[in-house]
Amino acid sequence: MNKVKRQLDNILSKIVIFIMAFMVINVLWQVFSRFVMKSPSSFTEELARYLLIWLGILGASYATGQKLHLAIDLLPTKLKGKKKLYLDIIIELCILIFSLSVMVIGGARLMLITFDLNQISAALQIPLGYVYVVIPLSGLIMSFYSLFFISKNIKQLKIIK
Repeated sequence: MNKVKRQLDNILSKIVIFIMAFMVINVLWQVFSRFVMKSPSSFTEELARYLLIWLGILGASYATGQKLHLAIDLLPTKLKGKKKLYLDIIIELCILIFSLSVMVIGGARLMLITFDLNQISAALQIPLGYVYVVIPLSGLIMSFYSLFFISKNIKQLKIIK
């Protein structure tokens, strides 16, 4: 399972880096075409918006896998040993429930509704369901990371006992 996590970390980091680089190039083209060529590109603003959505959501997944997500760590810093491991398991269960219920199930419903309604983006003329596919995908990735950390904590509990 460690090998799968490392591979997922590697793939996800490369995707996030690529999206960021592509977004920078896109925005630079937008500024260049607007101020130098005096003919602003019509699709760059919308593309930058969708890339930012993907970057933010996939970046949140990556941060979850690196345990870099936003957290209130007042209690975990005070606990030691088994109590800390139990708290970590509870926290990861909360993340798992959120990612499965809100991101996977809710995100899949949102994506399917936009495909069913045949919603098309204004400038790019692509189905908006493709923009929203990142939500359930990211939820699945977060769920994997949560299950990974839960199993890791359970193994550590067995060692301590």
